[in-house]
Amino acid sequence: MAGSRDVTVEVTVNGTPRTAEVPARTLLVHFLRDRLRLTGTHVGCDTTQCGACTVAMDGVAVKSCTVLAAQASGHEITTIEGLAGEDGLHPIQQAFQEEHGLQCGYCTPGMVMAIRQLLADNPDPTEAEVRHGLNGNICRCTGYQNIVAAARHAAARLREA
Repeated sequence: MAGSRDVTVEVTVNGTPRTAEVPARTLLVHFLRDRLRLTGTHVGCDTTQCGACTVAMDGVAVKSCTVLAAQASGHEITTIEGLAGEDGLHPIQQAFQEEHGLQCGYCTPGMVMAIRQLLADNPDPTEAEVRHGLNGNICRCTGYQNIVAAARHAAARLREA
């Protein structure tokens, strides 16, 4: 491609330092999926509208389809694969399971990562605050009710911990 060049990306992903040469225009979502084979982060729209690609960069939720891999260099990225601990599922993931917060599951990684940010900012959100916090994350299957219930369930569990 005319005008393209490779850049070195040095990033910590899910606690592991990673370095790779990629074309300068590589999006973070494609770097994660294609280079690192972390396919839990989904590509839904490539236009920042669906939220399926949400990850945490330095602890803050970002839509990885609008961040260049080069922009992530020097930062810490957490994907859905890095959320669970050695003891099992993260409380948000567990709440999704218990509250039946998914159907096809395509949006689920982005929803979980968005809820992680929501609960970091507001550990006791109302239903309306959860719905507002999920604005920008689209689910075509569930109608959101069980996702909201999962977020509130996870919030309660995290407050108890």
